[in-house]
Amino acid sequence: MASNIYWVRQRISRLGQRMSSFQLNINPLKEPLGFIKVLEWIASIFAFATCGGFNGKTEIQVSCPKVTENKTITAAFGYPFRLNEASFQTHPYVNVCDVNWKSYVLIGDYSSSAQFYVTFAVFVFLYCIAALLLYVGYTSLYRDSQKLPMIIFGFLNMILWGGNAWFVYKETSLHSPSNTSASHSQGGIPPPSGI
Repeated sequence: MASNIYWVRQRISRLGQRMSSFQLNINPLKEPLGFIKVLEWIASIFAFATCGGFNGKTEIQVSCPKVTENKTITAAFGYPFRLNEASFQTHPYVNVCDVNWKSYVLIGDYSSSAQFYVTFAVFVFLYCIAALLLYVGYTSLYRDSQKLPMIIFGFLNMILWGGNAWFVYKETSLHSPSNTSASHSQGGIPPPSGI
């Protein structure tokens, strides 16, 4: 037991000595392993930036029975895409068909998918930073170790991209056919009569 503890301390000491020897070496970025990590890092930035910072709106033109001109109502939405909380708004001081449009909302709650996507992209971003730091700064530690490249970065990369592939599959029509007619139980309210 004492010899095992001594062996573990000795290994930790050697690892600490190697970790303290940070040397910047750009050469791994010229190899496919490093270059692909840079591409993954950039793609992850675009993934969480475009989804996490997205804002949009939908506008509907309403024609009232007693009025000849059309009026516009707008529902604004954004990340995390809880559409059932995005109510319709009219322009200030404009009466559209004598209806309180704030009680009408869009249909659907896509927040869990959007939050999973952004969280996954952030994890990929952090993983790529750690991998690039290891490749560029601790090349000797990475190349001298037999198990480190296989366990931390090989399997972790496989798990992260496998999860990403599952998410893409889950969102396509291959997983479940699209349902274009959503029910009112998802937050929709039928339109008022006469519109």
